[in-house]
Amino acid sequence: MNGGISIHVVDVASGCVAQGLEVRLERLDAARRELICAGRIGSDGLLAELGDLSECRPAGVYEVSLQVADFYRAQGTALPALPFLDELVYRFGVGEPTQHYHLPFKLTAWGVSCFRGGA
Repeated sequence: MNGGISIHVVDVASGCVAQGLEVRLERLDAARRELICAGRIGSDGLLAELGDLSECRPAGVYEVSLQVADFYRAQGTALPALPFLDELVYRFGVGEPTQHYHLPFKLTAWGVSCFRGGA
């Protein structure tokens, strides 16, 4: 795969992919935000809406937003009125557009882990 961005999310609390989790990907350019895509994590753990956008993305700053509290509440998890993680915003840079940037999120209602894969 040449270039592009992919997002994979696993709910480590259940040991399953975070199917149904709402995700947005935006590119930040000065004072402007460009929506790249928005959707929900599929049964394979991937944000399928990125499938058609897996080509090279321009160098720059990007943000992934994950609706963590909404996801866990929909799963039946009891969360406080003010959850520890509500909307998780993860900002990252694409410095080499011809390389692939895979973001594998490992998630619970109380924490997150992510690194750059796919280099």
